[in-house]
Amino acid sequence: MSNHFVVPRFVAQALPPYTDGMRIGLLGGSFNPPHHAHRAISRFALTRLQLDRVWWLVTPGNPLKENGALHALGERMKAARDVADDPRIEVSCLESVIRTRYTIDTINFLRRRASGLRFVWIMGADNLAQFHRWQDWQRIAAQVPMAVIDRPPQSFRALASPAAQALARYRLPENEATRLADRQAPAWVFLTGLKLSLSSTTLRNPDGSWKAAK
Repeated sequence: MSNHFVVPRFVAQALPPYTDGMRIGLLGGSFNPPHHAHRAISRFALTRLQLDRVWWLVTPGNPLKENGALHALGERMKAARDVADDPRIEVSCLESVIRTRYTIDTINFLRRRASGLRFVWIMGADNLAQFHRWQDWQRIAAQVPMAVIDRPPQSFRALASPAAQALARYRLPENEATRLADRQAPAWVFLTGLKLSLSSTTLRNPDGSWKAAK
């Protein structure tokens, strides 16, 4: 997919407010539905990585998943804002505005449009386990530092994955996590200490409707 964008007229509306020099964590996903684990992961990253903000990038659809049960973008955006409930967590529909479903396009766009920011891509250990299946994953790793949040029982599978093995020499010790946003990519850290098992999948009924989070 081409990484060349014609900037939409109202693209600024899809980007949360920011000032140059801010340290921004990027958490992408379907948020179908959003839940308290998304919020807990974001708050954990804000503290451990010493970020100024976390942006939730609500995707139009995950290329690696069946999207038949995907709720409307507007519905997921509203639910995400309700769940976030923290002024440091912003919800964005940027990927819909720039018409992509691929993280590499999003990263390329943000690095051009907001070059004065220091970004960190945030993902769970379950995503690291299949990161090698993402579009241009090597280029993603080469352009933005990454923070991987441990999600037992995915730890071993994640750290033994093809991507983790390929990027092993760029992994920082966990006690250097606060420096990650200042590091030149490739660089990543595996953060432990947050024990969450809740996922969007467990909150969906067979017909795709959402269960209430408990």
